[in-house]
Amino acid sequence: MKKLLTGTAVLAALMLTGLSARASCSDPRAGAQQLTPSITHQGPMSSHFDRNAGENIVGTWHVVYTAFGAPFAAAFIQWNSDGNEWENISQPTLGGNICMGSWKAVDKTHVFRNHFGWLFTNGIVSGYFNETETDEVARDGNSYSGLNETTIFDMSGNILQKIPGTSAATKIGP
Repeated sequence: MKKLLTGTAVLAALMLTGLSARASCSDPRAGAQQLTPSITHQGPMSSHFDRNAGENIVGTWHVVYTAFGAPFAAAFIQWNSDGNEWENISQPTLGGNICMGSWKAVDKTHVFRNHFGWLFTNGIVSGYFNETETDEVARDGNSYSGLNETTIFDMSGNILQKIPGTSAATKIGP
């Protein structure tokens, strides 16, 4: 109990000092950062013209995100056929760079993703975020692009900020 109270007091002090929090998976408030090099698939990708977005999205993707009109991160996302997804993003490991969520097909060309991650201030959990994203999957199943909104919450669940953004992805694996 004593550790819980101490941790809560430290967290409260950090939040009251106005220190900026960094998202564990992607914090679009961080501004433009150098992205990882563009990754292109080496070899033939099978085309999936007869499949729908829910089938075509399954696989591994290289994604570039923008917020406030500027690129801020790149990621590898694994979309699984069971409706779950996970992401490893080009953010500092100390802040946490792995996030997870779920997705569902909306129609023949669109999928919707609901994604969560922790926020950290100096390595201490200080909040969380929820990113919702609707993506249009290309007919050949080798790319997608979409619009997202990231909502930043404090540890009490109060909304601190909403950030609109975009995503552009290329499939790099089955």
